[in-house]
Formats: sequence, C-alpha cells, structure tokens
Amino acid sequence: MNAIEVKNISKSYGKVQALRDVSFSVGQGEVFGLIGPDGAGKTSMFRILCSLLLPDAGTAAVDGHDVVKQMREVRSRVGYMPGKFSLYQDLTIEENLNFFATLFGTTVDEGYDSIKAIYSQIERFKDRKAGALSGGMKQKLALSCALVHQPSVLFLDEPTTGVDPVSRKELWEMLLLLKERGITILASTPYLDEVRCCERVAFLDQGKVRGIGTPDDILTQFASIFNPSGIEHEKIAEVKEDNVIEVEHLVKAFGDFHAVDDISFSVKRGEIFGFLGANGAGKTTAMHMLTGLNQPTSGTGRVVGFDIRTEYEQIKKHIGYMSQRFSLYEDLTVAENIRLFAGIYGMKPDEVKRKMDEVLRQLKFEDHRDDLVGSLPLGWKQKLAFSVSIFHDPGVVFLDEPTGGVDPATRRQFWELIYDAAHRGITVFVTTHYMDEAEYCDRISIMVDGKISALGTPDELKQRFHQPDMDHVFTYLARQATRSSD
Repeated sequence: MNAIEVKNISKSYGKVQALRDVSFSVGQGEVFGLIGPDGAGKTSMFRILCSLLLPDAGTAAVDGHDVVKQMREVRSRVGYMPGKFSLYQDLTIEENLNFFATLFGTTVDEGYDSIKAIYSQIERFKDRKAGALSGGMKQKLALSCALVHQPSVLFLDEPTTGVDPVSRKELWEMLLLLKERGITILASTPYLDEVRCCERVAFLDQGKVRGIGTPDDILTQFASIFNPSGIEHEKIAEVKEDNVIEVEHLVKAFGDFHAVDDISFSVKRGEIFGFLGANGAGKTTAMHMLTGLNQPTSGTGRVVGFDIRTEYEQIKKHIGYMSQRFSLYEDLTVAENIRLFAGIYGMKPDEVKRKMDEVLRQLKFEDHRDDLVGSLPLGWKQKLAFSVSIFHDPGVVFLDEPTGGVDPATRRQFWELIYDAAHRGITVFVTTHYMDEAEYCDRISIMVDGKISALGTPDELKQRFHQPDMDHVFTYLARQATRSSD
C-alpha cells in the first residue's frame, strides 16, 4: 500500500483553477518532492492532503485513509510544516511544543524519543520566545512540533525558505534520519540541491502534473524552467573616490552581546554588493543601522553622504528598501501602490505620471495598472516591489532576501532588473541565501559571529578558500561560527 494516493484531484478558487486533475502516489518511507513555480498549486495540494481543504473533485488518501471521509484518522497520522512554520511567536520554545503535543492528545514526554535528535539542539533555549529565534532555530522547533505526536507521514511546504544554506543542509540531514525510521516525507522546495535529495519528484505547473520521475530526469527534461541560462553582467569599473557606503569599526551591542562586532567596508556607486551570513550572524542588525532604522553603539558610517548616527532621517529619503515581504499594499491597485510610495518620497505628480508609464511598460504591466496587488502572482509582486523601491532613483537600494521562495526562472528575471538598476548607477546592497545569486554580485562580504570573515569578488573568495563555488565557501566559513544562541 502506498502512503499517499492522489487521484484526479481538482480545486478552484472562483475563476482560478489551482489544481487540474492531479494524480500521483508516494510509497511508504519514500522522500518525494512536489516542485514547480509559484502559483503552481503546491500549497493547495498540501492542504488537501492534510485534510485542511476540501477538493472539488477526485480523491486522496493518506496511510489508506480518505482525506475527506476520514479526517480524524488522517490528522492523527500526519505532521505538517508550512513555509511560515505555524509557530506562536509570543510563546516560548517549550510552550509551543507543549501546545502542539496537547493538540494531538499526547505529551512531550510521550513523544520525546521521536524528536530528541532535533529538539535537543535547541532545548537549552526552551524559555526563549519563538519570535526571538533565528531562522534555523525556528526551523528545528517547527519540525519538532510537527513530529511530537509521532506521525507516519510528514508534509513540508517549502520549509527552508529564508533559512541560510548551512541550516538548510542540517534540515535535510534530519529528514534523511526520519526516512530511516520509516516516515514518509512529501516536500516542496525551490532549491535545486534539495530537489536532488528526493527519491522522486512530481513537477506541478499551472495546476497540472507535467512530469514524474527522478530529480535528474525532471530537472533535465524541464531545464529551461529549473536551470535557466546564466546572465552576463559587465563588472563595474574601479572607482576609487566614489563610495556610496562607508563603514568603519561599526559595533551594535545589546548588553554584553555584540550582534555586530567591529565591521569595516565600503561600497562603490553602481556596485552590486552581496551581504551574506548565516541566520544570527548579524547582517540584519547591520542593515538596520545602514538604513537608519537603528543607531550604532560605536563606530562610524555614511550612506549616500549622510551620517548613520545623526542624519538617519535623510538616509531614509535617499535610499530604496525591499524586504522579503515586499512592503506592498495588497488591497491597493498597481498604480495606487506606485503613487503612494512616490508621494512618500516627495515626487511631483507630473513626474510620477511620466515615470509610472515608463515602469509599467518595462514590466509589461500596462494592462494590469488597475489590478489589485493581492491578485498578482508572487513573481509579479516581487518585480513590482523592486520597481517601487527604486522609483525615486535612490543612490542605493537595500534588498533583504528579495527572492526567498521564488522559482529559478522568476529569480533570473528579477536579477535582470537588478543589473539594469546597477547600469543606471544605483548601488545594490543585497542579502540572499541563494548561493548562485552570490555569484552574480560584483563583491561579497560574509559575516560570521558579528564580524566580516571574508570580503572580495566571488572568484577571489573561491581561490582564497580553495572552494569550487560560493556555496562551499559559505558553508566552510559559516561552520566556523561559535555563536549558537542567536
């Protein structure tokens, strides 16, 4: 008997058909991947299999139990870890785990052996609130919560989005240990190295299954989607006197803890500067100081000519910023979002109208100016958010993991926008957990334990650390970290 049987499942939301006659099966103890671009229907499929959503047509069974007719039996047998982890931010690690154990009518003590290998890594921080955890620690807690009732089938919907490469590798090492215990795993992921950890995958696109097979077979058959051709980027010329960002001996301390511990670097005009580090390394704290959201404990810094200590309000007016959550208003139209942000930056109405037409034409959004942003596909929102963040032609734009959870083809399109901005003289300061994107940067810094451990071009860093690619460079440095509490 297969652990998961899906037969002719369809699901619509109004006029949008999320799933169209989907069928596949997963064997007992198999690690099976459900992959595809944003909006392909993966999350709808997960929710149906976990009995959280009713299909419009077709049948599905988990461990031999119908997901519609036998919801109670299904829910007692599955563990579900959605992309946003489903943790309660105001509860501690221990309180979250007890809550999920209670939901399933068990106790942490009763299920401890099933989570010991994972939970023991964070148990010493059990009194810390979930909202204060790094991405890697949240990941371990969410997985512990999904396993505490000893399920036989585990559903993971992009569980590593926003998590650094080392923590991602650790999660998949844990999953392979779970497979050895006979647990069936169905996972979705946008990371190709994780896709290759699966035994088989189903490629879902526009709600339909386009192919099922081994990872190599599917990635080869649909190479244009999963492995689009690289982007040529002319590196910037050396400019000695034109730094847009200058940082010297910057420190940010919270009590005795130095989140940022004496960092110094500069970034040139028009440069694409990658700011990398594992979760908890201090890069977000550093970015908050550079964008005027927080002031340093000591040290100096200037961004577009303004002092980060005393002129942070001026900095905010002369930079662009885009987070992973995009900062767009979902209940406003495309045009209304552009006008709103242009107004915040003090642009004049005639300039806004001229530039809006130009941006919509560049994005091929002319026919969508009156569409609500909430109705747009994720990749479209991403491109719109970036265009809004540089609408006022800032000296530098800060991009905080802008492509998290986005498929390779859409990420490639996004980087074409980044290159275009850099060619226009806009400095791009970007954090990312995709190491192929690190290769696209002009220069890279890698933070470890609050300090910059490496700084240089991708080629320089690969040569210096004798590593074949940036993924290996990052892993080599990040595993030297001694900080585990952040």
